[in-house]
Amino acid sequence: MKPALESIPALPSAIAGLPDIAMNLAWSWNRDAHELFERIDPVLWAKTRDDPVRLLQDVDPARLEAAAADPDFVALYDQVHDGLSHLSADKGTWFRQTYPGSDSGPVAYFCAEFAVHDSIPIYSGGLGILAGDHLKSASDMGIPMVGVGLMYTRGYFDQHFDAEGWQINEDEEFDPARMPLSRLHDPDGSGLATVSIEGRDVALGAWEMMVGRTRLLLLDSDLAVNDEADRPLTNRLYESGEELRLKQEIILGIGGVRVLQALGVTPACWHANEGHAALMMMERARQAIEAGADFDGAVAGVRAHSVFTTHTPVPAGHDNFSFAQVESILGPFWELMGIDSRRFMDLGLADETGPDRFHMTAVAIRLARFVNGVSEKHGAVTRAIWGSMWGGRESDDVPIGAVTNGVHTWTWMSRPVQNLLDEQLGEWWTHRVEKSDVWDKVLAMPADEVWRVRQEMKRRAFRFLVEQARDRWQGVWGKARHLVASGPLLDPEVLTLGFARRFATYKRADLLVREEERLLDLITDDRRPVQIIFSGKAHPADDHGKRILQRIYKLSHDPRSAGRVAFVQDYEMHVAKRLFGAVDVWLNLPRVPREASGTSGMKAALNFVPQFGTMDGWWAEGYTGKNGWAIPLAPDLDDPDAWDWSHTFDLLENDVVPLFYERTSAGIPMGWVDIMKQSLWIAGRDFTTGRMLREYATKYYVPAMSGGEGDDPPA
Repeated sequence: MKPALESIPALPSAIAGLPDIAMNLAWSWNRDAHELFERIDPVLWAKTRDDPVRLLQDVDPARLEAAAADPDFVALYDQVHDGLSHLSADKGTWFRQTYPGSDSGPVAYFCAEFAVHDSIPIYSGGLGILAGDHLKSASDMGIPMVGVGLMYTRGYFDQHFDAEGWQINEDEEFDPARMPLSRLHDPDGSGLATVSIEGRDVALGAWEMMVGRTRLLLLDSDLAVNDEADRPLTNRLYESGEELRLKQEIILGIGGVRVLQALGVTPACWHANEGHAALMMMERARQAIEAGADFDGAVAGVRAHSVFTTHTPVPAGHDNFSFAQVESILGPFWELMGIDSRRFMDLGLADETGPDRFHMTAVAIRLARFVNGVSEKHGAVTRAIWGSMWGGRESDDVPIGAVTNGVHTWTWMSRPVQNLLDEQLGEWWTHRVEKSDVWDKVLAMPADEVWRVRQEMKRRAFRFLVEQARDRWQGVWGKARHLVASGPLLDPEVLTLGFARRFATYKRADLLVREEERLLDLITDDRRPVQIIFSGKAHPADDHGKRILQRIYKLSHDPRSAGRVAFVQDYEMHVAKRLFGAVDVWLNLPRVPREASGTSGMKAALNFVPQFGTMDGWWAEGYTGKNGWAIPLAPDLDDPDAWDWSHTFDLLENDVVPLFYERTSAGIPMGWVDIMKQSLWIAGRDFTTGRMLREYATKYYVPAMSGGEGDDPPA
């Protein structure tokens, strides 16, 4: 059942398939589909934040009649509808051409959050963005895949601030009847599967979202048959409290396996994207034992077909639970596996937490044949953290690999940039993005054309900031200082720095304000001024992150900043795409080695925006000396923040600012444009999810599908 379709009126026969287009998220990375929906009602399209389901539900029927009578619109509709209708055919895709005999079953990709489109707010940040991009590229490449996550019916949160600049968290609006979701269960029935939590059977339903060729299943505990205590278990993402987290991980891992089976899906490869999904492997081992395997045989069978990706570069960041919590909430699961409690707990044993904690990452490492970090540097850090599980081997001999993250080109590269590449590279470049010679041509593009497009993008993005400020002024703001702080005084001619991401302590949004006077001198220089746009949310339970956010928020209201520091509220996908157009430099300042990968700089680079950052995560691989700026690694100091702060300002004052304002007689900053082109060249060639999925398929998925030889398990 698709609740959203019930609220879409009957459409003229010439365009009757518009709801079909809207209900598959493949439209979201199709330029022609964007244009199609925008033509119906440009004002409403902008108001819905590019959401075709809401557009079709709310649009004046007269506009649909007018569209159906417009031959140009109908021709575009036919083109989009025919193109998306052929998604089920995968014979010409990369996967089918590369592995024509691989028909054993899909990859089951488990993750705690998925960010596919802003209209479905079931994500908080980078992990969800990556998971959404993963599914999109799997669709593009024809890799058979089904995603498994949770249906957070209250989303993450909307961001507001009190008078002191303290973040206030409010539930997001979430109505499945306004979203491209299909309900696969009867809400008044017994669900598709059950899991045991605290001795109670919890029934689970599932919602389906189509992401091109890829299915995404979202598990839901809010069924009438369930105990009132269990119905809200899947309501919110990343709720604080270990017990609730464990319950959600039982639903995701154990429930996910059972729901797939109830729907007749038989995966050939199982991929746990972070430790939240580790119980997926335990459930498969339990089922193998129930079918007659002994414990060691069951573990070997599970490992043969399992992939585990960790995204956390510090030991304290991994989920772990006490034995008492596991026994109380999960119950004596070990009895179902035919082992005692000690052997069960040993599967989750980790040096850092001791024998009485059940460590989800340790479980996943022991039960997965393939384990990887998400950048080369993170892979090395992960080998150092977990190498003891292989009996004290040298770090380089620990069988933990790395696949550096990427981003989905068509989601994050703006339409103006894509249009420019059409003009300069020829329209067929979109069919050859995996070829390095396509990206090599970017370096030869005319500087004046590149600069023109970027300036148009910047002006458009600044108009968006003004519209955002106007909407909030009318809705929730009552003082002019809020208006100024949101960016309407920003000048598109001024060098603009951007810092937008989760406000976690290690990401150091406050590095620039370590000494405010030096920052104020930089931004208020009359001859070569600088602007900074900040955006991002702090985790609801992270008070330290909230204090950093509060300091930035107050600075944006400070008259000394002269309107040149802005904070954009409610950072999410829609806002991020606009900010990539608004800024000239993307700041990424994590404390080394705390950033596993980071992908926001890759997205910025796909829009000609160079990164300025520490040598961590992807930037340790991506920085060439020509495509941005890198803060040199600090020696072993008591205060590495002071080193990074000093070098940040030295680079900004002596390199970045002068280069931006060095212009030809025609007003073109030739040296700057060279860096812009280098930035896009490297990102497009090396840091997309197309490249990433080719690596996963070749190194992990196809071998795991066959379950072949070559396992090297930990002790």
